[in-house]
Amino acid sequence: MAFSINFNEEKNQLLKATRKICFEDAIEAINNGNLLKNISHSNPNFSHQKLYIVEINNYAYVVPYVINTRKNEIFLKTIYPSRVLTKKYIRKKK
Repeated sequence: MAFSINFNEEKNQLLKATRKICFEDAIEAINNGNLLKNISHSNPNFSHQKLYIVEINNYAYVVPYVINTRKNEIFLKTIYPSRVLTKKYIRKKK
């Protein structure tokens, strides 16, 4: 069963304006094989979410998402950079 990837366009525009990153960048990174890790959220308040760790421009970004099985979609929530995960997953492999 294939899932489509969806996101909120208003949130995407906000991310572009404030963080200079967008959901399209994350999707492109995943499609290009730059998915570093796919993990469960460690915070119990967000246990329904999973996290993509993707590499974009030699930096690790976290992309929280939820899976909607009724719609067969993955819904991306936000994107944020992670200095800690960059050190763990990117700097380590060089």
